[in-house]
Amino acid sequence: MDIYMPMSTTKRHNEVINTFVGDILALRRKKEAHAFSEQCALVYWGTKDLPVGFKLVNTEEVENIEHFTDIVIMELHYVQPDFMLFKNNPYLENKHRTRTAGQPDLIVEVWSEGNTRNDKAFLQNLYATSDITEHWYIEQDSNEVSCYFGRDKIENQYLTDILVTLGGLQFDLRYLAV
Repeated sequence: MDIYMPMSTTKRHNEVINTFVGDILALRRKKEAHAFSEQCALVYWGTKDLPVGFKLVNTEEVENIEHFTDIVIMELHYVQPDFMLFKNNPYLENKHRTRTAGQPDLIVEVWSEGNTRNDKAFLQNLYATSDITEHWYIEQDSNEVSCYFGRDKIENQYLTDILVTLGGLQFDLRYLAV
């Protein structure tokens, strides 16, 4: 398992992602999780330009894994989440480990000024195509973390508290509260 370090757009963005990556190191040592940040792409079926038909790849539906990881994965469209974690959910990656396919246990996006309303809506809709993915969204100037599981809105969390996934993983980002 490898952790890919982020390329940040703001100081808060960098600190949030580095904290997630740091908190995963214990799981990494035990080989219980695989975490990526924005240098690794998450591929999906379909295209961003179509209003429907796009979805995260369900690895259980991939018939020829070798062909998929050698060729298909490089032909798919992709996004680069700020942070994604695979703990219980399976994933596939290309041999260079630059593209990953699957439905992460957790995806975190830290919104910045460069994220348009359309970009945000697309990413939220894409991540919601997986019934087994928890996805969180953090605004630059807010302590509120908007949380979802699949298409379901779940209780928001706050940077003033320790963040906890539905699976019980904890992330302490309290020092980043504004």
